[in-house]
Amino acid sequence: MLLEAWQEIVAGWKEVFIQRRTARRAVRQALGSLVCLGRRTLSRVIWTNGGEQRSWSAEYFLHSRSKWDPQQLFAPILERALPWCPGRLVGVAVDDTRLRKTGLCVPHAFYQRDPLSPPFHWNLIWGLRFLQASLLLPLHRRAPVGSRALPIRFQDAPAVKRPRRNAPPEEWQEYRGLVKQHNLSQRFRQMMDQLRQMLDAAGAANKLLVLAADGSFCNRTVFTSPRDRTEIIARARKDAVLCFRAPQPSRRFYAPDKFTPEQVRQDEAIPWLITKIFYGGKRRRIRYKEIALVYWQGGARQRPLRLFVVAPTPYRKRKSGRLYYRRPAYLLTTDLTSSAKALLQIYFDRWQIEVIHREEKDTLGVGQAQLWNETAVPKQPVLVVAAYSALLLASLMAFGTGRGGAYAPLPKWRRHAKRPSCLDLITLLRKEMAEHPEILAPYALQPSDRGLVAAAAA
Repeated sequence: MLLEAWQEIVAGWKEVFIQRRTARRAVRQALGSLVCLGRRTLSRVIWTNGGEQRSWSAEYFLHSRSKWDPQQLFAPILERALPWCPGRLVGVAVDDTRLRKTGLCVPHAFYQRDPLSPPFHWNLIWGLRFLQASLLLPLHRRAPVGSRALPIRFQDAPAVKRPRRNAPPEEWQEYRGLVKQHNLSQRFRQMMDQLRQMLDAAGAANKLLVLAADGSFCNRTVFTSPRDRTEIIARARKDAVLCFRAPQPSRRFYAPDKFTPEQVRQDEAIPWLITKIFYGGKRRRIRYKEIALVYWQGGARQRPLRLFVVAPTPYRKRKSGRLYYRRPAYLLTTDLTSSAKALLQIYFDRWQIEVIHREEKDTLGVGQAQLWNETAVPKQPVLVVAAYSALLLASLMAFGTGRGGAYAPLPKWRRHAKRPSCLDLITLLRKEMAEHPEILAPYALQPSDRGLVAAAAA
């Protein structure tokens, strides 16, 4: 059963909390946030769990007064997910996401650029910013399905508060120094060390951590940071200035001849290589160019890198339509020894973190809880994301990689899906909770269909 597998995973949460009743309350909230209908406010979660006639103070105090580290909720998930990652490389996708808020008094909220704004006009949104890391499970090695991303870290990344315009110069100088110390790239460096420690604690000390990031993390702060059994692969600009090492015995370190990734793509003297990568439901041939031991003076300093230039992928919007081409990809990596196929596959699988972001916001309503306590605001979304990650892993443990007969049949207008979606898992979870209420007895849960509808209508 999906519910039993989920309970087996979250049973490890009892080590995160000091009291046993606090752990039961956290599991009850996590389960209610998954099966709740409508907006995922904390009051609706309480109503969904059958506690609308009880005091709600303890449910809010779980995030504001109880002392527990929310990032430790991902430890039992990572420990059980590592067997699904065979081989020497462990791919982890890292990206930032934004949760919209409406209250102007919400702590840690600030105005930031809307990633959905058009490229010709930047829009601003008021909300929270989180930095998320998701473990990439290469399920395509076991079955003809795409990879699955499991969130293993969801960390608050607020901006430094800007002083007023007429503030003294000392405050502005202190503000500029804090911005350099607490920007998103610095938080990426901190998360890189924390992920390495999590892998070592989970028994993967002999595995190499490969972080796949987008172009916002392809900068000097990230590439020059010290690393321990950790490599980075990130998307680079097409006009990045690269070079080779100067020939010896020259006193120069960088060769005077510079080139860009776009020039490498257009250079006919450099041959195209072909490999097969699993994406879009099957293994496809891609063309790429590889140049090893290149130096990025403005970004990585004297650290050698590898450059990958991936050719545009042709596609059709319909079978009888014209042939279109996507843009080429330019990748820089610090890994000089691993195979190009393994590194490219990890970067292609990085798209799964975008799927995770969409399901967290649209399906699970992460960030919709109305909290104003400075401690509770960054902790409650982590609990929901950890519950969602445990649900994805529970589906693999209970039913494997495919979408079997345990899930509800799809409508006739839906094409066949090879793996279950987030809605499939939530629908099955609601069904099992209604059919087996005895499993929920230790958590004092009394969910019902009438209660779900009443909570959604409140």
